[in-house]
Amino acid sequence: SWASSFEKLMKNPAGRNVFREFLRTEYSEENILFWLACEELKKDHAKHSIDEKTRMIYEDYVSILSPKEVSLDS
Repeated sequence: SWASSFEKLMKNPAGRNVFREFLRTEYSEENILFWLACEELKKDHAKHSIDEKTRMIYEDYVSILSPKEVSLDS
């Protein structure tokens, strides 16, 4: 059940959608989008696409110029 494990919630597409909707109401949807992008990156094994995905994750979620910047500890 989702209540017993956040990991189970995130592995379930319906659970992720519910959580994403919650984050949207909290104005922090970028957090799950960042997590999803990182999860996709973990599945990739081709250097050229890893480099491109890494650059896009940085530009979309880490750069201070990004409108979807996530808060990361230094």
